[in-house]
Amino acid sequence: MIETNLEMTDKIGYLLFKKGIIDSATLEKAINAKNSDKHKLKRNLAQILVEDFNYEHDTIFREVAILYAFRELDMESYEIPDERLESIKKMVEETTDEVKEIIIRHKIIPFMYDERIKDKLIIAAIDPTDRNIPKVAFGLNANKYEVIFIKKTDYEKIIERIIPPENIYLKAIEDDEEHLVSEDDREAELDEDELDAEINKSALINLVEGALLEAVRKGSSDIHFIPCSGHRTEIYMRVDGTLRLWHVQDNTLPEAVAAVVKDRGKGMDRFERERAQDGFIQREIDGFVIRFRVSVLPMVGTELKNKFESVVIRILDDRKVIKDLDKLGLTGIARQNFVKAINQPQGMVILTGPTGSGKSTTLVAALYQVINPEVNVLTVEDPVEYVIEGARQLKIGYRMGFEQAIRSILRHDPDIVLVGEMRDKETAETAIKLANTGHLTFSTLHTNDAPSAVARLFKMGIEPFLIAYAINLIVAQRLIRRLCNKCKKKVSNFDEELMKAAGLKIADWKGHEVYRAAGCDDCNGSGYKGRMAIHEALYFTKEIRHIIVRSGAEVDEDSIRQQAVKDGTLSLRESGLDKAKEGLTSIEEVLSSTMED
Repeated sequence: MIETNLEMTDKIGYLLFKKGIIDSATLEKAINAKNSDKHKLKRNLAQILVEDFNYEHDTIFREVAILYAFRELDMESYEIPDERLESIKKMVEETTDEVKEIIIRHKIIPFMYDERIKDKLIIAAIDPTDRNIPKVAFGLNANKYEVIFIKKTDYEKIIERIIPPENIYLKAIEDDEEHLVSEDDREAELDEDELDAEINKSALINLVEGALLEAVRKGSSDIHFIPCSGHRTEIYMRVDGTLRLWHVQDNTLPEAVAAVVKDRGKGMDRFERERAQDGFIQREIDGFVIRFRVSVLPMVGTELKNKFESVVIRILDDRKVIKDLDKLGLTGIARQNFVKAINQPQGMVILTGPTGSGKSTTLVAALYQVINPEVNVLTVEDPVEYVIEGARQLKIGYRMGFEQAIRSILRHDPDIVLVGEMRDKETAETAIKLANTGHLTFSTLHTNDAPSAVARLFKMGIEPFLIAYAINLIVAQRLIRRLCNKCKKKVSNFDEELMKAAGLKIADWKGHEVYRAAGCDDCNGSGYKGRMAIHEALYFTKEIRHIIVRSGAEVDEDSIRQQAVKDGTLSLRESGLDKAKEGLTSIEEVLSSTMED
């Protein structure tokens, strides 16, 4: 009877409830929100679930499409030809600005005219129930039209190709014909007034703002401003782990470029050029708030009159935060041990690896698995990279440093603690104490692999029995490049010398579809697009704990490694080669990114 009433009340809600996509409590709240919509927006339940309850858009609206029999444009099995894209582009360009704005804002695409019914326009929309679709059809003078469903991610791929987002800052530079500095203006010594004059010119400000905007759109992790002799600054962007030259700024004092970066952010002094500085920039880009962490370091130049500074900007995009454990790339026993470790009531989980290996991403994903309103989650990071919903992230500043926050955290009734990095003995001891006194503790350490993390803690001065019984799991992590799906080529003949040098037997690879990098326009000729993580997960079994407790003057890393292999642990290289056997990356990429076992 309840289900019958529900079906009569809202068909969409009934379907989603029956399929287990939403629970009864959420459904009730969504129906109440629909009935009491203050803004009288006449939203349906699917729109309310996505907008107000943060449900995944494509999951909800695919079910709506099924319910109302809308066809789906399946981009995975259908490659849109270039002539079709040109046709879509022409339709969009020839319509009015009002219709174009509806197309972009509501994510609607005039896809094609039906091949059988020539005057029927097929319109693809991420929400096939959107009330603005008829306006688009009317604006394109379509007598008949059919609506089909397109996933949000697929829509964005198409729209980027037909209406590439404009970088207004770079356009402003092109429109500005003014030279930033001429040969005649150069003086033997750096003149602050001259520097001010350069900085105040819009082109230089537009260059920095344009770099921030372009880096976010390219999916870069970092921007590098490198000063060079001859009044030249090179700007690089790190994409998929590789630095690529983006722009060369000639005829401009490098000090002026660095000064503009400092001026655009907070916490930096433009006139300080002799010491390291850290700063912060925040911008709204394409409707999302993006944070940038700025690092400035003085460097030696060939020209004595110049005071060169290297500037690196790290992009912190909360859209890249992973909340789903399945998206981390953990597989097999590594995933089993990871899940087991983070679901213990106490103990420590340590992530190791170099800077930029995705340690923070993995830790944040782990935290999201254990955060709930019943536990007090505290994080101590310097600096805070990502905002974590449901956690109290302590603010580090000149009044409360990292060390003071670590000491005080025990008095703040924590259940789960994230210590950004164990950088010294005091921090490590406090983190170990937290793990030993009933708290689940997460932290990072800079070591090459998991067993060497044990040795690092031992050399810091942590007692072996504390290490053995405080730690649940140590995960070593690296990021390797993912092969471009559009151009990867199947390997038919293996490189015998390469395989022999790596200690690999060709016979072991015969039953697998292995690919190599090729290169196309989509991946800028590199053969790779995107990155993924590989892991070595050292779970602390009884045998591992006994080896550590029995340590004398030094920890026996080899014994730990041997026992880990017996326990089923894969090394980083083995984990990477498994990805190569799955066709996700190349053997060459794995060998270049990992050390020999």
